[in-house]
Amino acid sequence: MSLEGIGRQTCSVARTVHLIGDPWTLMLLRELFLGSRRFDEFQAYTEASPHLLSVRLRALVESGIVEMRAYQERPVRHEYHLTEKGIALWPVVTALREWGDRWNKLPGPAPVKITHRDCGGVTRVKHQCTACGEDVDARGVSVAFSREARSEREARAPASARKRRGR
Repeated sequence: MSLEGIGRQTCSVARTVHLIGDPWTLMLLRELFLGSRRFDEFQAYTEASPHLLSVRLRALVESGIVEMRAYQERPVRHEYHLTEKGIALWPVVTALREWGDRWNKLPGPAPVKITHRDCGGVTRVKHQCTACGEDVDARGVSVAFSREARSEREARAPASARKRRGR
């Protein structure tokens, strides 16, 4: 399957990975959440090439995750700011950071500590049941596919998956 094909799948994870799943886009999102706004900041903190940054920033702007705001007229220069759609990616980036702090850590303290501005407490990503409020992880959930997602998965299923499900 092509990269474009990933973005056309019914699966929300696949479509999201198509938008933000490459390492350089995730590094740009990290920088935006850390307060970087200008191209030279992105380049310095990520060490990505100017061309690569331009391509990734353009894609983030076109997808409505980031917006450009002019801060200088001659020559025109822009800052990049997260939109509401972009800010909604905070739990995704934070989950990656938390996972890395736990499972891919370096010796010493975590490189970044995120605290609640109002009380100073350390923040974390938390998944809860909307009905009872209980914390849940992957072992405590059930998955229900939409008709479209089920059809798409069944069409791609290898023989081993069909056999295991008795189909």
